[in-house]
Amino acid sequence: MSDQTLFRNIDVFEIDYVPEFFNYRESQLDDLAYQIRPALEGGRALSAICRGLPGTGKTTSVLRIFAELEQTTKKILPVYVNCQTDRTKYMVYSRIYATVHGHTPARTGVSIKSVMDAIGGALQRQGKSLIVCLDDANLLHYNNMLGDVINTLLRLHQDYPGARAAVFATVSDMDLDLASDLSRWVTSPFRPSEIYFPPYDAEEIRGILRDRIRIGLYPGVFPAAILDRIVEQTMESGDVRVGLDQVKRAVLNAECAARTEVIEEDVVTAYEQSKHVHLAYTIRALSADERLLLQKIAELSKEQQPLISGAIYAGANSKPKVSYTAFFKRLRKFDALRLIDLNRIQSRGRTSEVVLRYEPEKVAQICG
Repeated sequence: MSDQTLFRNIDVFEIDYVPEFFNYRESQLDDLAYQIRPALEGGRALSAICRGLPGTGKTTSVLRIFAELEQTTKKILPVYVNCQTDRTKYMVYSRIYATVHGHTPARTGVSIKSVMDAIGGALQRQGKSLIVCLDDANLLHYNNMLGDVINTLLRLHQDYPGARAAVFATVSDMDLDLASDLSRWVTSPFRPSEIYFPPYDAEEIRGILRDRIRIGLYPGVFPAAILDRIVEQTMESGDVRVGLDQVKRAVLNAECAARTEVIEEDVVTAYEQSKHVHLAYTIRALSADERLLLQKIAELSKEQQPLISGAIYAGANSKPKVSYTAFFKRLRKFDALRLIDLNRIQSRGRTSEVVLRYEPEKVAQICG
């Protein structure tokens, strides 16, 4: 059976797949449509913050709305920016420039101001309303860039009368309060509405997985009892992407064994890899120095318990040596990304206990 497959369409199990029928987020889609409505009437869209834990449908909802806009109107120019890959101001503006002009700016010799001038001038001439989605905007905020990006976009009209822009920011850090963390100079033009994406419950996860299985696999490949097992494990992780990845890997395991039906052994083997989807997805968003620090935490976790922040700082070998303030800021970022638990202990200063949320060996392997 080496030339046969159990997949009708394997793409439906990918993280970036946008389903034609997107269930369980009707309320959030309606809220996003409300924010966009002024732009359909020739004005400026309203900005919004989409807040929710990873794997709760924030990105898919925005992409679903953006796809509909591209098909139905030329008044609005939607731009999606993945802040995990576009992690500097110039990269963000370059992504917007590429959508506006149809090609990327030169990689060298071009200033940020020149790129923004080209964007503002084009919007002014075309009369289109720009909506930029900053996906995982909290990653820009950790690096002190989010305020500048939002402020520059929302004040384009000051230099280019008639240019209109709005920002949708998706945030997976539930403790981050942009309204208080951003300066008043930024929040004055921003004034976002907050759209909350709650975690999927068991029945919603089952419905999502069942729909993807129906579209992506041939009939009879995935028994209902096996799906129940995956729903339970997905609920433990709180991330529907874990379930989608586990279904795909389980079917691949069945194919390798030349079977036409998934069995429990396929699911057990698949889970050993799928349970680390969130970990790998998050580590990919870290800078090289941050990955080195997380790898050091993983190595020290094997040797020291409890692990204290001061001991990590003393053992870190970053070059040049960063200040303790910068080091502790990275720890707080890891805590916000649910890579570690940062527990303040009874001590003077900012001494905290650091608890790794994943197996040290797996963290060190992915960081490496």
